[in-house]
Parts: sequence; C-alpha cells; structure tokens
Amino acid sequence: SCAAAGYLASSFAAGALVQRLGVGRLLSASSALVALALGGYATTAHWPVFLLGAVALGVGGGAIDAALNLFVATFFGARHLNWLHAFYGVGAALGPLIVTAALVADWGWRWGIAAIAVALAPLILLYAATREAWSVDGGSAPGAPHLVGGASPSVGLLEILGTRATWLQVAAFFTVTGLEATAGQWSYSLLTEARGFATAAAGAWVGAFWTAFTLARLIAGAVVRRVGGVRLTRLAAIAVIAGAVLFAVAPTPLLGCAGLVLIGLSVAPLFPGLMAETPRRLGAGAANHAIGLQVSGAVLGAATLPALAGLAAGAFGLWTVTLVPIAAGLVVLLL
Repeated sequence: SCAAAGYLASSFAAGALVQRLGVGRLLSASSALVALALGGYATTAHWPVFLLGAVALGVGGGAIDAALNLFVATFFGARHLNWLHAFYGVGAALGPLIVTAALVADWGWRWGIAAIAVALAPLILLYAATREAWSVDGGSAPGAPHLVGGASPSVGLLEILGTRATWLQVAAFFTVTGLEATAGQWSYSLLTEARGFATAAAGAWVGAFWTAFTLARLIAGAVVRRVGGVRLTRLAAIAVIAGAVLFAVAPTPLLGCAGLVLIGLSVAPLFPGLMAETPRRLGAGAANHAIGLQVSGAVLGAATLPALAGLAAGAFGLWTVTLVPIAAGLVVLLL
C-alpha cells in the first residue's frame, strides 16, 4: 500500500515534474531514489524505515514509468512502446530469479535486493550523462527519428482534467491493467483450488500466461506499423474477450488454459497501443500531464479489479474470478 501510494502520487505529478526537471534529470533522480529505497530494504532492521523505503520505491517507480512512456510515445510510437513494455516482462521475471539465486546460495534475500540496487547505478549515470538528449520541449529531441503529433503548446493540468477524452483514456488504462492483474494474480488459485490442477501444472500455465504476454509485445512491435495501431488494439480487445470466455466456460481443462494464454497474448498490446495514441488523441502539448494521469489510472486498476475479484470469490466462489476479464474486455472494447 505504501509503494502504491508513492507510485500514484508521483505518476499523477509527472507532468509538473517533467516540466520542472526534464525527462533525463527526472529519470536519473528517480532511478537514484529507487536504488536508495532498495538499499534501505537490504540493510534496515526497522519496520518504519522499511515502510519509508516502500514509499520511496513507489515514488521513483511511478516517475520512471510516466517519464519513459512520455518520451517513447512522443518520439517513437506504438512499435517501440510495445518493445519497451515487453522488457517489463523480462525484468519482472529477472527480479525474482536474482533474489532466488541469492537464497539458494545461502546469502539471504537482502543480498539479492542489494544486487538489484547496484545494477541501477549504471542507469543513473547514463541518464545523467545524456539528460539533454531526453528533451521533449519544442517537439524535437537529438536523434529522434519520428515525432508523433507534432509540436504544440503545453496544456495545463486543470485544462486536461476538464476534457472528456482524458477521462476516457484514464478509464481505458484502469481497465486494461486491472484485467492484466486479475488474470495474472488469480489464475493460479483458480486452477489449483477450483479446477484441481497440481501445483506444478498450475504454475506452468501461469508462467505460460506471462511468457505469452511478453512475446506478444515483441511481436506487436514488429507488426504494428503494417497492421495499424488503432486496428491492432481493437483486434486485441476482441481477442481478449474471446480468451476470457474460453477461460471461463471451456469444456475441457486444456481449452480453458488455452483461453488463459490467449488472454496473455491479446491483452499485452493494449497498454502500449493506447499509450502510443495519447499524443494524437489529446495533443502533444497535453501528453506531459495526460500520460502521468493514465499511469495513475493504471495503478488504481491493477489494485482495484483484483481486489474486487477477491471479494466476489469470497462471497460466491472462485469461478466468479473468470467474469472479471470478460467484463473488463467488453469495457475496453467499448472505450
């Protein structure tokens, strides 16, 4: 909760932070804050310090997320955004492996966390050294091959908050990440406790979901220019619904798991695809604040929809978890 609160606060304020510091300085400072927080995790024996580190970790992570999405959406578009977010999946897999390796070697989890903190040092230095190359002012950046939406005057936060398109985008991100999180977090419990899967088999299928999720973003990056960004997100939303229905009502366990993998494949391009459309839909001058708001919506969705799924599962049974991806997929397609 502390990390989520920090993440939400910094992503909401990302537009103002970018205007004040610039993307490069913000990335460098935020990465340093994340490294400091992880260092605190690895060394402290006091719970209040641990909680303070969680807030710092969230603040740094939210700012990094918003700043990177802003830069790539402004200058590169859907292709590179899909590849950027594919490596989210790679990092999500590597982090636990690093900590597990430290545990297997009898070094303790603290050394695993410390290793991740140390690994951030080159990034901090790189962001600082190249800070001028990260400029988004005036609609150009050194070496930028492509600008989406063109240069436009900066738009204030209050003005952006008053536009219907902003809230439609935020709602879409809320729903997409909530769908991702619900399918990723609840599928293991559903398979083991409601469908009788062995632990290893259920774990393998959840792993297949995240593997498909990562591979789909790599593939989407390669084909999005040929297919078209808007068309790809609409096709993906339709495929999400098909996968969710299959996961919910498939006549055999294998087909149900195929539906889970289809959800992973099809939900993957939605977040980067919608992010890439932000400068075009809202204007390049609105992107600073709008992308931060969208990341905030995404954080809330990832926290809220799995929690609602859990409440429904507790009241009516685990089978109700499968209804959330169906409903979320329909909402995404409508949005």
